[in-house]
Amino acid sequence: MAVKIDKKIKGYGVVSADDKAAAAKATAVAAAVVEATLPTADVIQMHERIERPEILVGSTYKIKSPLFEHALYVTINDIVLNAGSEHEQRRPFEIFINSKNMDHFQWIVALTRIMSAVFRKGGDVTFLVDEMKAVFDPKGGYFKAGGVYMPSLVAELGSIVEDHLKSIGLMHDPEMSDAQRALIAEKRAAYAQLSKKNSDVSPRDDRSGELFPEPKVKPDARDEDVEVTGDGGVAFPPSATMCHKCSTKALVIMDGCATCLNCGYSKCG
Repeated sequence: MAVKIDKKIKGYGVVSADDKAAAAKATAVAAAVVEATLPTADVIQMHERIERPEILVGSTYKIKSPLFEHALYVTINDIVLNAGSEHEQRRPFEIFINSKNMDHFQWIVALTRIMSAVFRKGGDVTFLVDEMKAVFDPKGGYFKAGGVYMPSLVAELGSIVEDHLKSIGLMHDPEMSDAQRALIAEKRAAYAQLSKKNSDVSPRDDRSGELFPEPKVKPDARDEDVEVTGDGGVAFPPSATMCHKCSTKALVIMDGCATCLNCGYSKCG
């Protein structure tokens, strides 16, 4: 492209690669000087050199397992980082497990010390939840209150750590879509209607001697219609089996297909 020069040329020069590098370096230095003059927050990160404060904020959880005669009490203490600033946050610092049952005291102390060391190391400690919940007892697991299956005691400890990390904001539950909520509500309503229909007609009434027998309405509900309360205040029938997807006793047979009334899982798709 041609450029018309209206003024007299007094001198000229060629910009080399070294000149461009020097100009870029000068610009970077100027930006660093400006950034250094700006006010910065004193952000404290978790690492193993952080000393334990005199006071820690903690929560205690109770485990009542059929594997033990006495309950286990799990205490998780948190350290408050950057208190009073916009960067304030809670992070787990140590964990203790107490019980009258001393049969497993040795491995419980070892487990809590290792977990506390991981907490003080900092970084992403949420991997502990997946590792602990994947531990299975060779003698078999158990159902805790609400019909949730626990494959082992260590898995229930992992569930408690997960609940605690969610309470302090380190972990979050995946949000259920509106379509999935609508599907679960539809399945529950359909099963309730089916149970009501089955309870209205009594199959045990022998009326074969009548020429034109009429269906007899049974005034009382069957034992099957008695509901049990699960987690979150949701009621499921007592004959429901465990769903392998959400580990809740909410799997029922609807239209010849196993359907979970808690998470919406269906064996038929």
